[in-house]
Amino acid sequence: QVQLVESGGGLVQPGGSLRLSCAASGISFRLYTMGWYRQAPGKQRELVATITSGGSTNYADSVKGRCTISRDNAKNTVYLQMNSLKPEDTAVYYCNADRRGSGPHVNYWGQGTQVTVSS
Repeated sequence: QVQLVESGGGLVQPGGSLRLSCAASGISFRLYTMGWYRQAPGKQRELVATITSGGSTNYADSVKGRCTISRDNAKNTVYLQMNSLKPEDTAVYYCNADRRGSGPHVNYWGQGTQVTVSS
């Protein structure tokens, strides 16, 4: 059974920092591209950042320079360090695991963790 369990969300003041974690189980974690997405109320889910199995990263323009995605294959965990948070970063943040290439395309989502940026 595949599980992606996010943690680390919460309420933070503008300018503050949070570190999100996503612990994966039931998959060969090192083979997956891992990603963070977010969905604000009334908006579509959008990409925040991804990191490939080889460690290449990609960021949405809105978070470049403020967020860092990383992974620890020994712990089957992906992280999102978020700094200089803004009210517009308020959203539910979802962890994603994606594998393409040999075999069928598989994609999994976590249940999400709420991030609220407010004074």
